[in-house]
Amino acid sequence: MRVSVVMTVKNEATTLPELLDSLIGQTRRPDEVIVVDGGSDDGTVEVLDRWHDRLPLRVISLPGATIAEGRNAGLAAATGDIVAVTDGGVVLQPDWLERLVAPFEEPDAPDVVAGFFVADPRTAVELAIGVTTLPDAEEIDPRRFLPSSRSVAFRRSLFVAGIRYPAWLDYCEDVIFDLRLQRAGAHFRFEPRALVLYRPRPSLAAFALQYFRYARGDGKAGLFAARHLIRYATYLGFLPLVAWRRRWWLVALAFGGAAWYLRRPYRRLWRRRQHYPRHWLVRAALLIPLVRLIGDLAKQAGYPVGLAWRCRRYGIRRTWQSIPESMPPAMPDAGTLLPTTRPAGESLADAT
Repeated sequence: MRVSVVMTVKNEATTLPELLDSLIGQTRRPDEVIVVDGGSDDGTVEVLDRWHDRLPLRVISLPGATIAEGRNAGLAAATGDIVAVTDGGVVLQPDWLERLVAPFEEPDAPDVVAGFFVADPRTAVELAIGVTTLPDAEEIDPRRFLPSSRSVAFRRSLFVAGIRYPAWLDYCEDVIFDLRLQRAGAHFRFEPRALVLYRPRPSLAAFALQYFRYARGDGKAGLFAARHLIRYATYLGFLPLVAWRRRWWLVALAFGGAAWYLRRPYRRLWRRRQHYPRHWLVRAALLIPLVRLIGDLAKQAGYPVGLAWRCRRYGIRRTWQSIPESMPPAMPDAGTLLPTTRPAGESLADAT
């Protein structure tokens, strides 16, 4: 069984060496690695050039491409029976690919194997963001879990059959891809031991921008409308009512709701108490409510922007299920696909 690894990158020159080194250290080596670069200007391409003799590496240069277009281009170029998808900015555990691929070799093989990812914080702020936003594996319901394209593998035949990442969407593209796979009847399996390490955003400002974009993607695609409505009702309805009426039972209900809302982040932080310095834990504990608040406000700002975008282009009634692909999926051609082996002296930058 031939296995391809596909990833998209843009301006990942500082993080790529660790990621590529983790690919080399896999207990099951990939038969090919396809990297789609979205137009980096920080030396990412030159970093990739230095690794072509250590990995079966091919690079597709697609300046200006969205992540969805980049993933589609990588899948179109892949030759493996199974494709494992990941992203720039992560580090793969040594048995990541082996764990992802193993279920496909079993008698009752699935069509999709959902891996998992965990936070790899380098500061107390990143620790607070990680425990607030990322669930632990034991919190996951495998029947409902939609895998992130940081860690997922599937049969390439699904792509050949016409299932694509949505080229019209800039964020949340992997959620739509998962939903399209489900709608096609693909059989999923959850493999939480297929781990990648993911570093959360380094600042609260960067985190706010990330969640603004996620919510904007929800609005564009028509995703999770009920969740967003509950959030608006809480912040624009219930909390102003509490401040206006100031009845003891309303205040108690607000504090009880806040405690319930924050219970999982604090539980996750407690589980990690042996792994981080005490001053990190204290600072993260103080930051968790602020991280939750910033994330909620960013989502409330982003969702209507995406909703307005969808209304202008497709109308309010259309969602991801009925929005057509506005352009064909990005496909590599002879001018953009960089071969694994190149003439001596030719650099990746020259080839692009």
